[in-house]
Amino acid sequence: MSDLLTLHPHAKDLGGGFQVRRVLPAAQRRAVGPFVFFDHFGPATETPEDQHDVRPHPHIGLATVTYLFEGAMMHRDSLGTEQEIRPGAINWMTAGRGIVHSERKPEALKTETYVNHGLQLWCALPREHEEVEPSFSHTAAADIPATEVEGVPVRVLVGEAFGLRSPVPTLMPTLYLDIALPAGGAFSLPPLAPQMAVYAVDGDVMLDGEPLPQHTMGVLPDEDAAAGERPAVRITADGARRLVVVGGAPLDGPRFMSWNFVSSRRERILQAGADWEAQRMGHVPGETEFIPLPDHPFKTQSQTSAAEPEGNSKA
Repeated sequence: MSDLLTLHPHAKDLGGGFQVRRVLPAAQRRAVGPFVFFDHFGPATETPEDQHDVRPHPHIGLATVTYLFEGAMMHRDSLGTEQEIRPGAINWMTAGRGIVHSERKPEALKTETYVNHGLQLWCALPREHEEVEPSFSHTAAADIPATEVEGVPVRVLVGEAFGLRSPVPTLMPTLYLDIALPAGGAFSLPPLAPQMAVYAVDGDVMLDGEPLPQHTMGVLPDEDAAAGERPAVRITADGARRLVVVGGAPLDGPRFMSWNFVSSRRERILQAGADWEAQRMGHVPGETEFIPLPDHPFKTQSQTSAAEPEGNSKA
């Protein structure tokens, strides 16, 4: 398909040598539906010596979506939530007006060697809900609806597809699927949302005969009411492949992004930075560490000017 937009990831070190592949935001495309951030980590072998814990840090104006293929993480937040994240579950944290959380190695695994592999995504909240009260929702793997389409296993992680509805609560139309394409299999992906993208998790696939390499995202053409309904996209591969599909309704306006903050208002981003620096955004019970506010862009001249904070991205 000649109008497929292919997004390649760039490597990002989150600290301690913990590398992720970041696909969104990208220069060519800032968002797909409400998804403004897409990180893929692993498969990575964790040993007792590794220090890959993510210390407490803040968020506003977004929902984090964590999904593991392998491994485990311990989520704690300023609401008092303590939830071990395991493969197949969806953990949806609505930051709203502000939340603080940490992600650490579970106590039971601190002396073990294991593999961590998963995705962490952000969804920008609708403008009318950007300042809602923060909340956390855990949906166990057994509660995620699943089916087979053309003999291909599909899990509906978030949203609605193929007659199934995920119980994950959202504030905007959102689509998130996990598809396990068997070796030599084929799958027709219908137009399930106005904006959609396919990510190749563990190997190359073909979209309508066009290659989509491993660890890349293929953004499908957006819905065009004037052009009528879009055709289904045929997905094929020689070997067994895992794919995820993300999408939903377009954002209700541009978003500013800086560090861990997303907002439709530039000044709100700067206010969140000042609040975190003053430790006014809450605390995770039992935690004494935290990630300091970065100097750039929050402590630069741009903070007092009318210009967009340096280093921000706008979705």
